[in-house]
Amino acid sequence: MSFNHEAVLLNEAVAAVLGVKSLPIDASKDSLQASGVYVDATFGRGGHSRLLLSHLADNARLIVFDKDPTAIAVANQLASEDSRVTVVHDSFATLSDHLAKLDIEQVDGLMADLGISSPQIDDGSRGFSFMRDGAVDMRMDTSRGQSVAQWLEQVDDETLADVLFEFGEERHSRRIARAIKQMDSYESTLELAEVIKAAHPNWQRGKHPATQSFQAMRIFINNELGDVDSFLQQSLAVLKAGAQLSVISFHSLEDRRIKQFLQRHSKGQYLEDENLPMPPQRPRYFSKPKRIGPSKAEIAQNPRSRSAWLRAATRTDIEYDKASTAT
Repeated sequence: MSFNHEAVLLNEAVAAVLGVKSLPIDASKDSLQASGVYVDATFGRGGHSRLLLSHLADNARLIVFDKDPTAIAVANQLASEDSRVTVVHDSFATLSDHLAKLDIEQVDGLMADLGISSPQIDDGSRGFSFMRDGAVDMRMDTSRGQSVAQWLEQVDDETLADVLFEFGEERHSRRIARAIKQMDSYESTLELAEVIKAAHPNWQRGKHPATQSFQAMRIFINNELGDVDSFLQQSLAVLKAGAQLSVISFHSLEDRRIKQFLQRHSKGQYLEDENLPMPPQRPRYFSKPKRIGPSKAEIAQNPRSRSAWLRAATRTDIEYDKASTAT
């Protein structure tokens, strides 16, 4: 079965990683022909990568990362058609290691779309959806690691509640966790969603009561926030002076991290520390960041884009020093 995916903030994200205000209307006639090395850290179904390639010179390179084996199959097909593409089946948290293996010290642009793709949501067998039945899996990389079902079999009520609260911001996490742990098995996403619904005392109109709990379990099992933190920190060393960072997020937990990271590294100093007479100075590694949201037209065409935010910034020419960028 095939599933469609519509890349969010497509033109805006690619323009940002290329360091231009907007893209030419017709890339086939007026390509930017940018040279250098670029990274799409979350290939997905390749929407952002394909548009970026249309504006890259013949001698440019594009390194694409993804955890998802299905996404990697699509990426490998693209690589077979375009010699500029190199595929890495791994998390973007391993960015520096894989670039080193490819003898790449720094890159000219780095972009990531942190959202779960439509094919992952729409394919019930992946376990991400509470609207379609399937195994309670939720792994981005189905070739390794523990599924949510396996984790639920082992986890205690208190730890589960902590996960639902921390990664889903679920106010009724204790009550929901107790209900989940009373289930006989974790074989069906629809059954899990119904148990959460029954345990939830109230929920936002128009929003399924299992939304935050499913989000929390998915984020936890895939270490999504930890990977984001690692990826952002590595971007300091990986990006050349003048190179662009372009990152799309879809929920507040991710967006807050990106915002705070760029603020810390664009203001020239640490946040105030009440234990020190003077806060230590931090170099300004990024220009003032930009935040861009989807247009009304994009939201109307693709409702899943409504929660997306793109944050972008330019790497300055200050030399990277690991000791001065500890978080």
